[in-house]
Amino acid sequence: MPRKPSFELSPLHRRLPLLAVALGAAVAAWGLHSAPQRTWANLLLDGFYLLSLAVSAMFFIATQRLYGARWSAGLRRVPEAFMLALPVAAALVLALYFGREWLFPWSRPGAFAHAPAIAGKVTYLRAPFVFARMAAALLSWILFAWLFRRTSLAQDREPSSSLAHHRRLDQYSAAFVVVFAISFTTSAYDCLISLDPEWFSTMFAVYVFAGTFVQSIAAVALATVVLKERGLLEVGEQQLHDLGKMLFAFATFWAYIWVCQYLLVWYGNIPDEVKNYLTRTRGPWLSLFALNFLVNWVVPFAVLLPARAKANPRVLQAMSILLLCGRWLDLYLLVMPSTSRVPNIGVPEIAIAAGHAALLYLVFVHALARAPLVPVHDPAMAEQFLEQLEHA
Repeated sequence: MPRKPSFELSPLHRRLPLLAVALGAAVAAWGLHSAPQRTWANLLLDGFYLLSLAVSAMFFIATQRLYGARWSAGLRRVPEAFMLALPVAAALVLALYFGREWLFPWSRPGAFAHAPAIAGKVTYLRAPFVFARMAAALLSWILFAWLFRRTSLAQDREPSSSLAHHRRLDQYSAAFVVVFAISFTTSAYDCLISLDPEWFSTMFAVYVFAGTFVQSIAAVALATVVLKERGLLEVGEQQLHDLGKMLFAFATFWAYIWVCQYLLVWYGNIPDEVKNYLTRTRGPWLSLFALNFLVNWVVPFAVLLPARAKANPRVLQAMSILLLCGRWLDLYLLVMPSTSRVPNIGVPEIAIAAGHAALLYLVFVHALARAPLVPVHDPAMAEQFLEQLEHA
């Protein structure tokens, strides 16, 4: 029989996040009445942040299975718990339909009347078509999350069929990666780049994906370290080191795409392309533009470069928090310059972001408490145990 869930949350640790969710909802409701454009922009930013973390957690699981990585088998329940935030995140993103005219120029009547250069986007950027694409992508992700979770829990309950469930999870992973590549590209365009329909970059989807994957690795690493420190999850030094290596590698991959996109636009010097960067590298936006690169790559690269740092729980925890904050800043720079002339990081931004973070936390801990923290009867776990005995 599978072990009973060993993770429990005290009433106090439930009340505080619920209070943060209520406060964030109240601030958002007040903002929709008093400053709708600023509030809808924040709801887009934080909703996409929550959505990208949830779907990239599933991508984390899928890639680990496709590569046959056994070291992460015992950590699978952590990204699974993040993955289960998809329905909530999907609802938050689809709710943007009601604020579309405050966010997306293409949703306003006559938006393309005086823009012949982008008139070909008229059909593609019709609100019903855009949100239908979003809904299709979100439903496909939720379907895969349900299939992953159902099969994962069935493996716990049915030891005689564990190998069959293992193979089924591998099959779902292969199918999901293909669907994810297409659907995430369209979602990144619909939610982010279409804020300025005159601008386009063929590297944009890769850029958003790079930041999204770093975000999921940081979230998994942070949760793993916290659970390890509380004695709820047995994690070896080598597993922490592997998480540290992934964090280091994909933060560098994000920086590579960041530099490549910027240099291509700068070198081409095409007016329609440089417009996006001119806004973000002038006036008060310039300091945030530089801080984005510093937080998301320079500091993590310097700190995680030593081998010992990658396996140090405190260092890994600090860098994970830094990169999760850096991801928010990266999305802030993708969203806000299209809706505001100057940066605004005040009470509404903090309260709404904290509410979304608290909502994610509640979904995450609820999912952790509903299943054993370590998968039961997973063949990969047996192979990992044999490897540890060989190295001992």
